[in-house]
Amino acid sequence: MKGTLILLDIAGYVALLLWGTHMVTSGVLRGYGSALRRWLGRYLSHRTAAFCFGLGMTALLQSSTATGMMATSFAANGFLGLVPGLVVMLGANVGTTLVVQLLSFDVALVAPVLVLLGFMVYRRSDDARFENLGRCAIGLGLMLLALHMLVVSMAPVEDTALLRTALHSLASEPVMAMLVAALLTWACHSSVAVVLLIVSLATTNVVDAQGALALVLGANLGGTLPALLDASTPVARRLPLGNLLVRAFGCVICLPLLHPITALLAHLGDSPARMVVNFHTAFNLVLALLFILPVERLAQLLVRLLPEPPKPADAGVPLYLDEGALDAANVALANAAREAMRMADMVENMLKGLVEVFGKDDRARAAAVGGKDAVLDRLGVAIREYLAELANEALNDEDGERSQEILGFVINIEHVGDITANNLMEFAAKKAERGQDFSADDIQDLARMHGQVMESLQLAWAVFLRSDVRAAQQLVARKEVLWRLENEISERHIRALRERRDDGGAGDVYLRILRDLKRIHSHLAALAYPVLERAGLLQGRLRDAAQAGTASG
Repeated sequence: MKGTLILLDIAGYVALLLWGTHMVTSGVLRGYGSALRRWLGRYLSHRTAAFCFGLGMTALLQSSTATGMMATSFAANGFLGLVPGLVVMLGANVGTTLVVQLLSFDVALVAPVLVLLGFMVYRRSDDARFENLGRCAIGLGLMLLALHMLVVSMAPVEDTALLRTALHSLASEPVMAMLVAALLTWACHSSVAVVLLIVSLATTNVVDAQGALALVLGANLGGTLPALLDASTPVARRLPLGNLLVRAFGCVICLPLLHPITALLAHLGDSPARMVVNFHTAFNLVLALLFILPVERLAQLLVRLLPEPPKPADAGVPLYLDEGALDAANVALANAAREAMRMADMVENMLKGLVEVFGKDDRARAAAVGGKDAVLDRLGVAIREYLAELANEALNDEDGERSQEILGFVINIEHVGDITANNLMEFAAKKAERGQDFSADDIQDLARMHGQVMESLQLAWAVFLRSDVRAAQQLVARKEVLWRLENEISERHIRALRERRDDGGAGDVYLRILRDLKRIHSHLAALAYPVLERAGLLQGRLRDAAQAGTASG
């Protein structure tokens, strides 16, 4: 019965360790994820910056596993290149050894202080960033407490004859010892906890020095497995597989050399605990030095091993809405934005050949464009459902605004698609059926109006992707340009109709096409208002519009 209770204690503290890791990771990503993503894209092109980032994030998150899973998400979604991502993981591997170095000393007294301070900050602050900072402090305190209690809970087990016999037998089988430690590390999702456990076993002479080093190799190998097994696509598996290959290479080299390595560490006069910790640090530091220069070749190998999967034949199937990224709001929002841009590309392709459709009565192209509306609707529904699931998580103000921006973008793009597929293509079909013709001047004016709308499309994409204030101002200012152009073209067309007197109804169709092109621009201009409002420029426009309305009244 006593053994069962000890196992329950150990399982509970492992769960507490995992929950603390989750709190720290989610707190960092929720509170600072958007800024972190921008920093990743801007500064991690250099190896030194990428290495330091991995080391620093692991020191902050207290887990190279957490850093690996976060880096994997960024790499899978295009915010972190494979080469800098591999360098980040080299830094994370070294960072976790520094965490072990620190925790090998008695820092358990800090845990209650961190939990108390984190709780006070979390409950007393209305700012989401400070709330998430409090969440990080609570999580870090729980991790330190869990690690301390794991070591304490293992103390009675270390003295049992059965464990001593099993571990002594593993000492003569370094490969088996490495595999056992790897499985244990994967189960715990924490190489830090397992290495600290090995330190305790070595200190109490439950396992000899050579066996302890074999277990350390296994802990390093097992620490790569959670991110690899959690990755859902071949592209997402590249980074964790690269990390696994680097550490597996180190294990293959070190296993035959465990005896001389042990002798070298013993010659330095280190205690068993210090030997384990120092070997853990040296192992990862040497691997970082070996692989940081030829990392491009490793990246090329990974791309060959895990190529891009073929895109689904059905364009309405989402490509980027990874359910596993919903725990990291900034990554999930980036996924939704990429999927929204797929919708934007489809709409742009629908609009590109509009003039040719009307000028040459291209029925096949009109039918193809009309068929894309159902695809857009399916993608729009998928993005809205994805954002709704994300809304269940606590979002900071910046992420909440971005979520609303993406939702507004999707809705407006769907409206543009509806107008193009259902209205404009219907007009094209009617024109072709009735044998109506537009004059050369009509086609030329339609091309002018269409060109203005296509320019507005480019501005709208800049507003959505970069929150470009200048592009937003230009987009809104173009509403008057489109209004004037429509009036000018309409007046010219009506004068021409009066001269011809009979056009077979083509004049009405032409004017409705102009009107729908202006409606498309209105939906694109709507994307500019959130950006202008954040920049404090919207109130001035509303005030000017109100004064103009009062003056005209």
